[in-house]
Amino acid sequence: MNPVAGGDETWTQRTLQRLRDALFPTLGQSLVSLVLIWLVAAVAYAFIDWALLRAVFTGSDGSACRVPDAGACWPFITHKMGLFLYGRYPEAELWRVHLTYALALAGLVPLFMPGVPHKLALLVYMLAVFPLIAFVLLYGGMLGLDIIVTDLWGGLLLTLVIASVGIAASFPLGILLALARRSELPFVRWSATVYIELVRGVPLVTVLFMASVMLPLFLPPDVTIDKLVRALVGVALFSAAYLAEVIRGGLQAIPRGQYEAADALGLGYWRKTGLIILPQAIRLVIPGIVNSFIALFKDTSLVLIIGLFDLIGIVEQSVQADAKWSSPQTAATGYFFAGAVFWLFCFAMSRASSIL
Repeated sequence: MNPVAGGDETWTQRTLQRLRDALFPTLGQSLVSLVLIWLVAAVAYAFIDWALLRAVFTGSDGSACRVPDAGACWPFITHKMGLFLYGRYPEAELWRVHLTYALALAGLVPLFMPGVPHKLALLVYMLAVFPLIAFVLLYGGMLGLDIIVTDLWGGLLLTLVIASVGIAASFPLGILLALARRSELPFVRWSATVYIELVRGVPLVTVLFMASVMLPLFLPPDVTIDKLVRALVGVALFSAAYLAEVIRGGLQAIPRGQYEAADALGLGYWRKTGLIILPQAIRLVIPGIVNSFIALFKDTSLVLIIGLFDLIGIVEQSVQADAKWSSPQTAATGYFFAGAVFWLFCFAMSRASSIL
């Protein structure tokens, strides 16, 4: 017998045996496995049929997709790709967006790579330094850069701006709220508790409406705040309340002996919290923190109700307002594209939490 052939046959037999043990160990589990296999195959075939077999790949407008039994309308994505990614950001200034993305990756990639030193410095860069650099690049008005008003921002760019600022601002604020809620000072503890419970008791839509519609009513007539800035503040304050409860759960999970050991060493409150308690607590609740970040990233689509066109908003506007492309096929394809982009970012965040 040929050794290679024998080895292949043995590997095949082992693989089949593992599949039998995993999928068909008993009659009941075999029936469940068969039903699930059939369901997965049916869904996969329906998707392939829609995305490839019946799809339209060429065309200059939606008329190419308005045919009986047409599937996905991919020309809609290719023609609108710039709008989906950048909104109405001037094409001549897109290098500023690309440079911002590159600087973000330069900090994020090593931050999530095991063994890379100076993680604290990278974290400070992403939470404090990078947001300032990104603002100067995207908005301009400094260093000879033209001002690009936020009304021109949209699509994936706006989604990433809202999510990034929300995460960077809500994380330290959530830590402070969690510490305040466990404070021994009654006024500080009660204030944090009232804020957290009040914010968690209302939907994000209400907070966005307050920031966009109600807030200007309380300001002097000559004072105006950019609509995007108001949305960013609302999202950050809303997310911070949820993060505070996640982090507070981690603080409560730390054994009492850690506090007593720090006190025995003569450490003050802030050194004890920053060097011993908080690092352990955050590590315990990394999955919960990332889950909150993922929820925040998906909630960015709600800014459409206050007139900000993120990725979902741009897709919906492109389908409804552009009669040349309006059709059920383009709508389905556009929403599928947006859903795929959201899934890609959310999956990347979940994998990053696993690495951490």
